[in-house]
Amino acid sequence: MKASARITAHYLNLKPEQTALVCLDITFIAGRMMLVRALEVGMNIIVTPPEANPLQVLADEIPVDFAALVPYQVEAILKSPQRKKLNTITNVIIGGAPLPAQTKVELKAFTNNTYATYGMTETLTHIAMQKLSGHTEDTFHVLPGFKIEKDDRGCLSIQAAHLGSEPIVTNDLVELIGNDQFKWLGRIDGVINTGGIKIIPEKIESVIALSFKNLQIPNRFIIAGLPHAQLGESVALIIEGTITKAQTESLKQTLGQTLTRYENPKSFYLVDRFVETRTGKINRPQTISLVLETSVKN
Repeated sequence: MKASARITAHYLNLKPEQTALVCLDITFIAGRMMLVRALEVGMNIIVTPPEANPLQVLADEIPVDFAALVPYQVEAILKSPQRKKLNTITNVIIGGAPLPAQTKVELKAFTNNTYATYGMTETLTHIAMQKLSGHTEDTFHVLPGFKIEKDDRGCLSIQAAHLGSEPIVTNDLVELIGNDQFKWLGRIDGVINTGGIKIIPEKIESVIALSFKNLQIPNRFIIAGLPHAQLGESVALIIEGTITKAQTESLKQTLGQTLTRYENPKSFYLVDRFVETRTGKINRPQTISLVLETSVKN
């Protein structure tokens, strides 16, 4: 844990006497790692309850140099008056789950150092970071001390001396760029097979997020593969809440111009609310099941 903490501290140039905000549950590894990083560097520590919006209990005049958040916290803060406060935190790292494409688009306007992180329990903490603020990179930069490769499925494998001799094999499809960068494409177990063509939902979602922003549609959405008699699966766009018929038509027209015919959703579905995990992530399998049972086709 100390080795991982030092790697992050060096990458972000964290200094003694700076202030770290610990707002994740310290009974889990993410919260514990924040404490280890702060103690290893010699930072001042502010601890708040692991709430959806931990910034609401902080006075505006309290400076924060480093914070770690999970996606549902970021989404809650962006919808709150503390949105500006988030942009004043010098270094923000976001992990625990992939960030929704819409959230990445919003964070592009930030002027601080905001990063998406890539990691898992087996690596103790993140092994790579993707800069989100200022400009949206689509690549993760691997931190010093880690080695990455791609297996025969196209999935990432990770090695590091402090993690043992055996590689950690993931189910994450990636595109490697040199020895120290990669693009995260999506989960191999989420790939849609439509008529023999393999479609990665996360790739399509990043394109659709820009269309939602341009059309001023604030709703959350996911891309899913739904059963289809001829194709095996068909690409469907599932939207939380409601949108107007005019928005639907504009969206269909825009997506028809920006996506390939295989990627373009064949159907639109509306659900009142997505099913979420206890940590606020969208539960894709259960949301898809809900769609098949109760949704409204738009």
